[in-house]
Amino acid sequence: MTKIKSVRAKVWNWTGKTVPPQGNFCTNASDALYERGDAMGSFRFHQWLTCEVETEDGTVGLGNAALAPGLVKATIDQYLAPMVIGEDPFDYAYLWEKMYRKTHAWGRKGVGMTAISAVDIAIWDLMGKLTGKPVFKLLGGRTKEAIPVYYSKLYSGPIEAMQAEAAEAQKNGYQGYKMRFGWGPKDGMTGMRENLKRVEAVREVIGYDVDLMLECYMGWNLDYTRRMLPKLERFEPRWLEEPVIADDMHGYADLNRGPIPISGGEHEFSLMGFRQLLDMKAVSVIQYDTNRVGGITAAQKINALAEAYQVPVIPHAGQMHNYHLTMANVNCPISEYFPVFDVEVGNELFYYVFDGDPAAENGMLQLADDVPGLGLSLSEQHLTDFDIEE
Repeated sequence: MTKIKSVRAKVWNWTGKTVPPQGNFCTNASDALYERGDAMGSFRFHQWLTCEVETEDGTVGLGNAALAPGLVKATIDQYLAPMVIGEDPFDYAYLWEKMYRKTHAWGRKGVGMTAISAVDIAIWDLMGKLTGKPVFKLLGGRTKEAIPVYYSKLYSGPIEAMQAEAAEAQKNGYQGYKMRFGWGPKDGMTGMRENLKRVEAVREVIGYDVDLMLECYMGWNLDYTRRMLPKLERFEPRWLEEPVIADDMHGYADLNRGPIPISGGEHEFSLMGFRQLLDMKAVSVIQYDTNRVGGITAAQKINALAEAYQVPVIPHAGQMHNYHLTMANVNCPISEYFPVFDVEVGNELFYYVFDGDPAAENGMLQLADDVPGLGLSLSEQHLTDFDIEE
């Protein structure tokens, strides 16, 4: 038995080219405030965190996190690393509970749970490498020949540009398309019209034989969403995503009784958080991200709970830590997929930090049966565009 000998958390600060902020490209929770400058600023993340868990035999498991990397690194270094060093990585359930319960007074959600996620993902990657198996094989194995994906970019902008982007994406045969709303409550009826014009314009391009998902990123409120829902119904959206702030579970439950399925959970944490959402019938689609929600250990428990409620799980952002769970669970029907692109909001950084994430072909992506662990490695191609804190 080989034991964990070290845990190394690094913050990758992007210093390369970025796409400048665009007005009305995506609503967000800060829109309710009087803002100067870039209202989306606090939701852009031009950093990433990697977590390397190494065993005595030199095997290294690779985890990651995208939220508040500086604070997550401090949490791992000061609190979590001492808890797992000297332990057997295959005692992953014990290690998860140890990290969760010993930080419970302050770490149940947000930064604390994100830090646990990074360590837990690394431990699963480590177990895969030590057994010579891909992570999805450790989770139950293949439930799909390949994973269907939907194209997730289409930020709000000029109508012609959105239509051109959708038309270009169609060439890859995606199973669906997700667009963002650029206007919210403070923009009144004029903003409503702008939102509706763009939904209609995208539907004109993609037609009605594929799904269209609509995202608000917590930028609306209950009253505004109630007014918008009947106007959106004719466009047959698969779901309306995060219309209100994540803490407003009652608002989600109210809206989810309406004609359009409501999705959420990108900003929810742990099994208990999702039990509340499911008990309240607050969402019709769960969208945790494994590198926030508590890692693979927590995500697999949420998957089982959601299956019992018959609520599908479609994780946020795609990426390998999510794809393995999607492959291993029947209740995960499709994956979100961001194409490789210049650094804009921050999701794109995953492709600059890591090698190994699969590219979609004809609207599908594949995981290999013979690549152990998650199948990721640290990329050396863009090192000159990062300032790395160790």
